[in-house]
Amino acid sequence: MISIDQILAIKSLVGGEAPRWMPDGEHIIFASGMGGGVDLWSISPMGGSPSRLSVGMGSVGHLAYSMFTPSPDGKYIAYVSQKSGKYEVYLWHADGRPDQQLTRLGCSIESLAWAPDSSAVVISANRYGVYDIYTVEVPTGETRRVSNSSFYEVYATFTPDSRKILFDRLNDGWYDHEIVLMDRDGSNQQVIGTDENMFDYHFGRTFGYPTCSSDGAYVLFRSHRSGWINYWAVGLDGSAPRQLSPQEGDQEGGAWSPDGKWFAFASNTNGTLDIRVVPAAGGETQVLVAPEMGVCSYPQWSPDGKSISYIYASPTSAADLYVVDVATKETRRLTDSSIGNTAAALATPEKVSYPSFDGEVIHAYLYRPASIGVKANGAGVVFVHGGPTGQFMDTYQPQVQYFVRQGYTLILPNIRGSSGYSQRFEDLNNKDWGHGDLQDVIYAAELMKQLDDVDPGKMGITGTSYGGIMSMAAVSFAPGYFQASIPMSGYGDFVHMEAEQELRHVKLMEYEFGPLEENMDVYKRCSSIYSVANATTPCFLVHGYGIWPGSSASEDFKVALEREYKTFQYKAYPNETYYVVSTPNVRQMLLDMDEFFHTYLELSGTVGSASTSAPVAAGTGAGNPPRDMAE
Repeated sequence: MISIDQILAIKSLVGGEAPRWMPDGEHIIFASGMGGGVDLWSISPMGGSPSRLSVGMGSVGHLAYSMFTPSPDGKYIAYVSQKSGKYEVYLWHADGRPDQQLTRLGCSIESLAWAPDSSAVVISANRYGVYDIYTVEVPTGETRRVSNSSFYEVYATFTPDSRKILFDRLNDGWYDHEIVLMDRDGSNQQVIGTDENMFDYHFGRTFGYPTCSSDGAYVLFRSHRSGWINYWAVGLDGSAPRQLSPQEGDQEGGAWSPDGKWFAFASNTNGTLDIRVVPAAGGETQVLVAPEMGVCSYPQWSPDGKSISYIYASPTSAADLYVVDVATKETRRLTDSSIGNTAAALATPEKVSYPSFDGEVIHAYLYRPASIGVKANGAGVVFVHGGPTGQFMDTYQPQVQYFVRQGYTLILPNIRGSSGYSQRFEDLNNKDWGHGDLQDVIYAAELMKQLDDVDPGKMGITGTSYGGIMSMAAVSFAPGYFQASIPMSGYGDFVHMEAEQELRHVKLMEYEFGPLEENMDVYKRCSSIYSVANATTPCFLVHGYGIWPGSSASEDFKVALEREYKTFQYKAYPNETYYVVSTPNVRQMLLDMDEFFHTYLELSGTVGSASTSAPVAAGTGAGNPPRDMAE
């Protein structure tokens, strides 16, 4: 057996950023919270116990990264932190001196890279409301703004001679990109490459750093131009781009070898990611690490080019750090995030596929309680990912593992709009949220209904963000199909969302729907809040509150249901952004969700540790549920 607390305690020791080799090749550094707060840690590539490098590295905010990276001479590690109250660049000193605040810009910082001669770092920062490129001298901290445009200019890197800078310039819609080369002082700007129609929700993070090969001949970038996100290289002289390893699958984490002769990347095939290398000059691609199921990410070359570090995660294990020998393909595990023998008690999903209403093939993960020796309770739940351009992969899903342990059968579909299945598939739900994609959800439920351990009359739906959008859409656009719906941090009114949300969400909707003024009918057609009068499915709205960024979307949907005398419950969890992420709140939310499903899917048995669950605000139309968020 495994408890809810054990399920939620399984967390990666190596965080969510790429571990980095120190220039001497003797250590790999990574960010981890295993000592309490997030700090920098170091471990030998030969194995052993990790050592803590810093104390009080500090945190970063919503959807941000510390971007830690060692200087090429090994004297420093630069990183971004909010410990001064604002985003700034800090230096960790290898000689043991206290960490040094390098910048005093007092604004958000989105990218960070070293000059190869270790004389400076280059960053993108929004000091004046738009992201521009800045150079920061080391160790003096002298800061100079070297680009100034009305467009976002981000993800800058130096050329190998440290004399020039490359960066990504986005158009106003964040879907077209220019690779710009300029002198270190910002002069002589020239566009050496362009890319079109690749929307970048994180304003440059998807496109990535335009990284120059060590011989200065080629610049690496990601592009959708083949129909898939693959790596391409353009000459520094602006010559025609070429595809490095053509593949009908997305690629990420690309890295040049130190001598510039090889290129490593992670390749995505239906949610399984392996590590591959290809000669930079062209040739046969080799697979170095090929898990049967799992996700390999963040490949990083050792300084001598003989090894590659990477992160590996699976449906039954959190992400850990590994090293693979490039010549022998032998792998070595360096960290262990597991807790005892808990992996044996966790469910491994089955990969399935099914045709949707229009014949489009949808890929999904099917979790069955029988796979871990648990008796099915008859309920089937469709669990929908965020995005919409997210993707379920072969990774650990703690919320899903909890429900499987309680006897639920779950299916996790990568519905139209998901990434990882071509640009055509990703764009299929443009101007159609809550309709064609909702049919993909319903057809996933139909697949579950064919299983002998699922009762067709006990179907639920849930998911976070876009999964919450689909859960709201199921209530309004497919009334009665599901017997229970739990939107987690969902959005039901895109007209209001365009006015309320931060810029990245606005740009996303403009890409997916078009400008609001010209497409009001699309925004309203896709907004489930305008059709709640049709609702017959009981709905439990959950979200977080108290920390920016927040949203009134769930409460607005609650009020709309309340006005129509619909059956619903509602609960907000404190000290969170709109999304519930802290372990205590996630624990309570799962228990609350389990109790709701038990009630409205009419399940027998008891809720796991339900006695610790606080009551939730409920309304059936006859009562008067509270309008205030639960404390």
